[in-house]
Amino acid sequence: MKHTMLAVALTGMLAGGGLARADAPAATWTQKVITPELALKAAQAARAECARRGWQVAVAVTDPSGLPLVVLRDRYAGWHTLAAAEGKARTAASWRQPTGQVAARVNRPGSAEQGIRNLPGVVMIGGGLPIEAAGQMVGALGVSGAPGADNDEICAKAAVQAVSGDLDF
Repeated sequence: MKHTMLAVALTGMLAGGGLARADAPAATWTQKVITPELALKAAQAARAECARRGWQVAVAVTDPSGLPLVVLRDRYAGWHTLAAAEGKARTAASWRQPTGQVAARVNRPGSAEQGIRNLPGVVMIGGGLPIEAAGQMVGALGVSGAPGADNDEICAKAAVQAVSGDLDF
């Protein structure tokens, strides 16, 4: 009888194990990530907007962790624009904010965050934007080569706008 009751108790504990851990954090998580096809569409939209304005640029689209999915460069965009576009996208992904906002905060005199400017791969200038869908970052985008960071951001915003309808879920 004791063995039967012990077996029933153990079976109940194993079967209801989720009840004992109902407040425990999940062991895994799920994240939505922009597809390479949609990343290409975004990059092409940014490049097209800049081309329409006569600007030769490089565009990089990353996943939420900042790893490149797509990189495009106009024929006459300088070699440095590739590194800058990737850095802007990576920075926007890491801070989950537009790079112009991060730069304004970091570059403020006396800012405690000034040290992040010197981290490898961080680009503290406008032109990088997170790509969001349903309140979740699904990627990031960086544009470099237009005359000034504000103009890079114009093209980046055009890219995000171009894919926003595809990201509604």
